[in-house]
Amino acid sequence: MYMVFPSIQEILEVPRIRKILRDPLRGVLTAIACLSLWSCEATTSVEVATEKEVLIMGNSSEPKGLDPHVVSGVLENNIIRSLFEGLVIEHHSKNGEYLPGVAEKVERDENSTVWTFHLRKEARWSDGHPLTSEDFMFSFERILTPSLASDYSFMLYYIKGAEDFHKGKTTDFSEVGVSAPDPHTLVVKLLGPLPFLPEITKHYTWFPVPKHIVLKHGKIGEPFTDWTKPENLVCNGSFKLKSWQINDHIEVERNPEYWDARNVGINGIRFLPINNSYTETRMFASNQLHITYRVPPEMIAYSGEHYPKNLRTEPWIGTYFIRCNVDAKAFTDKRVRKAFSMTIDQKSIIDNVTLGKQLPATGLVPAFGDYPASTPVSFDPETAKKLLAEAGYPNGEGLPDIEFLTTDQDSAKALAEALQAMWLEHLGVTVKIRQLEWTTYLDTMFKQEYDLAAGGWIGDYLDPLTFLDMWIEGGGNNRTGWSNEQFEALLDKVQQTGDQATRYRLLKEAEELFLEERPVLPIYWYTRNYLISEDVRGWNPLILDNHPYKFLKLKAAD
Repeated sequence: MYMVFPSIQEILEVPRIRKILRDPLRGVLTAIACLSLWSCEATTSVEVATEKEVLIMGNSSEPKGLDPHVVSGVLENNIIRSLFEGLVIEHHSKNGEYLPGVAEKVERDENSTVWTFHLRKEARWSDGHPLTSEDFMFSFERILTPSLASDYSFMLYYIKGAEDFHKGKTTDFSEVGVSAPDPHTLVVKLLGPLPFLPEITKHYTWFPVPKHIVLKHGKIGEPFTDWTKPENLVCNGSFKLKSWQINDHIEVERNPEYWDARNVGINGIRFLPINNSYTETRMFASNQLHITYRVPPEMIAYSGEHYPKNLRTEPWIGTYFIRCNVDAKAFTDKRVRKAFSMTIDQKSIIDNVTLGKQLPATGLVPAFGDYPASTPVSFDPETAKKLLAEAGYPNGEGLPDIEFLTTDQDSAKALAEALQAMWLEHLGVTVKIRQLEWTTYLDTMFKQEYDLAAGGWIGDYLDPLTFLDMWIEGGGNNRTGWSNEQFEALLDKVQQTGDQATRYRLLKEAEELFLEERPVLPIYWYTRNYLISEDVRGWNPLILDNHPYKFLKLKAAD
C-alpha cells in the first residue's frame, strides 16, 4: 500500500502558496518544498518492495486492456511485455539486437524471405498447457480476422497473403504464408526480403495468445472477451497476472511455468496508473515508486539538481504530433493543414512547455542511423497566413469551428494551451480544447470524432518504416482519413527490396510526399525523462524503452 497524498491543485490552493505563485519559478520550487511535509513514512513502500523483490512502476493511466492483439498504447505495452513473450525478446543492453524467446533458434533463406523459427519444447502457458506452433498459427489468423478490428494488423502485412486475408479478398487462411510443419516449427514466408524480421517480432502484435483459453471465452474474431479478466488470463511471459484493481494497480508475479523461470531476477511488478505527474514525482521523492513514468516539465530541472543520480534524460525514438481529421470540413484542404503546422513554434514549446531537451521535429521520422532527417517542417507564420488565405480563410475568417482533442494529463493541457495561443496569434483562429481520460480519448480518436487530436508514435522497431506504414488506407493507427495511392505504392516497393540504400531512398520519398500532404503536424522528437531508484539494477538505456523485466534485479542501495 502507498500513502495518499494531497493533489498539486490542493496544495496550490493554499493562500500563502497561491500568493507566492506570482513568481512562477519560485512558486514551483515552493510547492515542491511543501511536498516534503508528507514524506515521513518510517518504512517506505520502496524499502518493503525491494526486500520482497517487487518492482513498483508508475504507468500513467488505466490501460484499455491486456489483449496484445487489440490494444495499441505505450502504457498497455509496458504491462503486456511482462505477461507475454514472442519468438525473440529485446536485448537488455544493446539497441537493435535480440535474444531468443519462445524460439530457441531462428533460420532464414539466402534472400531473407523465408524464416523458420524452432520453438522450445519446454515452452508452456501459465496454466501448464504446452505452447506450440499451433498457438502462433491461431494468433496470426486471429489478428488478421477483420472482425477483431486490430489496430496493428498491418504489422503482419509483410507475410504473403496476410493483407488479402485481412481485407477479405480471401477467406482461406491456408493462403497466408505461415505454416506449422510440426508442433515446434513455425515457417513464415514474406512478400519480399526483410533482413530485420526478428526485430519486428519483438512487438506484441506478434506475440502468441492461448488458443485453448481464447476460444473458451469467445470466437476467434471477437474482441474484449472475458479471456483477459484476472481470473481467466493465461500467458507465457516471465510473469503472470496476480491482481488487477481498476484505477489502483495491476500486479504481476513470477510465472513458474515460464521456460526460463529460474533466471528471472525479480518476483513481481506493481504497475500504478498515476495520471497526475506531480503526484507521481512526489511519490518517488517519498520512496513510494522505483520508477516513474515521466517527470512533469516544471520539475525536470529541480529533479536534476536534487536527484542527479536518479533523473534519466534519454533519446527515445518517437515523434509527438497532432493528427488532422482530413474528413473534417476545416482540414480537407492541405493548405489549411500546412498553415496550422507552420504556426507551431517548436523551439518555444520545447524551451517553455515540455522542457525535456526534445528536438524540433523537422519531419515525421526521427534522425537515427544512416537515415537522413527530413526538413520540410518549419516555423513560418507569414507563409502560413498566405496559405490560409489561398484556401479561402483570410485571417481565419469563415473557418469552421475547430476542437482540439487531448488527454486529461496536466502536461497535455499545458501543450494544448500553448498551441491554442499560437494559432490565435498567427492565424486569428480560435481553437477549443477538449480533454478526455485515456481510454475515452482513444475511443474518440479511433472513431475519428475530432478535428485535431494530440498524438505521438514511438517506434515499434528500429527502422524508418515503423513511422510510415501506419498511414496506409485502413491502417488501424491511421485514424486521420488520409490515404494516398502513390504513398502506398512506394511502401510496396520497399517490401520488394533488401538493399538498405534503395529502401531508405524509397522511404524518404514516401515521407516527403506525406509531409507535403501534412495529415499530421509534427512538433518534436521525444526524449524520455523519468526518475529511477538506485535499488533497480540491470535497467539500461534503450532507444525503444522496451526493457526486458526478466533481467532486472532489486537490491537496496548503499
